[in-house]
Amino acid sequence: MSPHLLPAFRRRASGTPNVEFGCGDFGKTATYFVDSAKTKNIFRRSFLLTFFLLLPASRGHAQTAAELQDHSAKASTSDIWPLQAVRGSHAMVTTDEALGSQAGVAILQQGGNAVDAAVAVAFVLAVVEPAAGNIGGGGFMLVRLADGKTNFFDYREVAPAKATRDMYIQDGKLIPDASTLGYGSVAVPGTIAGLELALKTHGTMKLAQVMAPAIQLAKSGFPITEKLVREFDEEKPGLEKFSVSKRIFLTSARNKNRMYKVGEIFCQPELAATLQRIAKNGAADFYRGKTARMLVADMQSNGGIITADDLASYRPKIREVLRAHYQIAGHRWDVLTSPPPSSGGVAIIEALNILQHTQLKGWEDLPSVRMVVEAMRRIFADRAAYLADPDYSDVPVAGLISDCYGKELFATIDPQHASSSKEIKAGTPHVCGISAGQSSAPNTVVSLGEGPHTTHFSVVDAAGNAVASTYTLNDSYGSHATSSAGLLLNDEMDDFTTQPGVPNALFGLIQSEANAIAPNHRPLSSMTPTMLLRDGKLSFVTGSPGGPTIISATLLSVINWMHLGMDAQAAINAPRFHHQWLPDELVLEKEFSPVFEKALNASGYATERKGHIGLVNAIGIDAQTGDRLGAADPRDYGSAMGY
Repeated sequence: MSPHLLPAFRRRASGTPNVEFGCGDFGKTATYFVDSAKTKNIFRRSFLLTFFLLLPASRGHAQTAAELQDHSAKASTSDIWPLQAVRGSHAMVTTDEALGSQAGVAILQQGGNAVDAAVAVAFVLAVVEPAAGNIGGGGFMLVRLADGKTNFFDYREVAPAKATRDMYIQDGKLIPDASTLGYGSVAVPGTIAGLELALKTHGTMKLAQVMAPAIQLAKSGFPITEKLVREFDEEKPGLEKFSVSKRIFLTSARNKNRMYKVGEIFCQPELAATLQRIAKNGAADFYRGKTARMLVADMQSNGGIITADDLASYRPKIREVLRAHYQIAGHRWDVLTSPPPSSGGVAIIEALNILQHTQLKGWEDLPSVRMVVEAMRRIFADRAAYLADPDYSDVPVAGLISDCYGKELFATIDPQHASSSKEIKAGTPHVCGISAGQSSAPNTVVSLGEGPHTTHFSVVDAAGNAVASTYTLNDSYGSHATSSAGLLLNDEMDDFTTQPGVPNALFGLIQSEANAIAPNHRPLSSMTPTMLLRDGKLSFVTGSPGGPTIISATLLSVINWMHLGMDAQAAINAPRFHHQWLPDELVLEKEFSPVFEKALNASGYATERKGHIGLVNAIGIDAQTGDRLGAADPRDYGSAMGY
């Protein structure tokens, strides 16, 4: 059966020019789908199907996040959002990009499982979503198999061996852009090693098979979208500082004197060649082979500090999944989420422990919003004090997620009035039965981690295997530096404490020594791939990009599904809000009414409006039929496809 596209939200606008696929020396008809029988025949089916799936089938067309932010207050953006999730009786993939979702479905239809599909999606997004998709960054993948086995793959970037605590400080001041722009801001990438490990551990296909769609998209190209044209223009000041980035992203292949236009074919031959080497030789090429040598040469020529030894010594990790259990409306719910160095899983369980002692009614109910905001305030205060790389710091996870500590935090909340972040400090987490007085909390704030241009995708296959995966370059287009191997490089070093006691570059937050730069350390992260089980069965797969708002967006999607009983698409469409302790302000999406905002102000909350918070691509499971419910986020180019 053919994959089903989320109605009206990843279709191209009318008037898009007709295009021919192929560019440079790759002028032959481009192809896409995987032939599971023979890897060498992977491209039998025409890639033109990709383009046809994106053509308008109704009057609706995709709106970008920027367009939604500027939408007139007279017409609610949610009025044009899909009301129902995409339903598939067998399998489902939700991503930020239709080409990514299509690649995942193609792998599933050819007999691959959810992990095979997830790895294929990750490689495709590295080609078609350069702002966030990556092989030059890192991330997390949460896997739950149909037999109940779970694993958490940590392929977060690490600091190079030459990294030092004060490497971005000169004369006592932070060097402008040093930790966010260029080769000196790059941490050792983990994506390739992590994806290969996940595939070897739980996949059924060869690396070359699952990489085939990405290779063909990089080699033969795909039509430039309005979104990409806008991004290239917005990121031009950074991209044009680096010759390879400028040539690839800012110069039309057909006319070297102008930038790309909508509908032109975007080819990335250097990236295609790199992907082909990886498909043939595995992660060894990226960390010890030709690609590694190219990366090291780039570093040596452009002031970076990553060495051949840094690449050769990188190892992804398999960590134990973080779990919590709740009884709600006669059902047992299990939360499976991200352990440190993600801070998000701990924060979500801590928040759910606080909120299990109150009755939530929805986001038009003032007391419900106030309670969740106060829970957010407290979990971010604790996050700031305690979370760090668990390989080098003693993180009190058991205490932070204990029921009794949640009850204690709940008791500090006034349901009628706002707390003050000047008065709310990190608590003293402890496991039940052990005195809280045995621990003390630091008083400094840890970096919140990740820029807003991360990306999350979810996959559930016909057998019930599931993947929730979030990965990142940190800032949009990462460091803006592109390797001669054709891949954008992260600027993850800014996720460390660049200068204790001074706001970091991306989020303006004071940071502590717990997250200080040190060789081989992983920077603290907010990425939070999460799953819910209902009575022991898979029920919901979720996650989001968005820096610190990852935690809020993911938490709200969990509450919407588990506590409020929303259907899958409603759980994603529902308005979002965010409070991160410091600064002491409540961020509201524009969907909240002015009357509601004034009521919050009267309760003591300083508020700020934002067009959208997070981009949650989730999958729910219909408890009655077992159907997969693809709920992609309409705030941007979310795409759900299933069969």
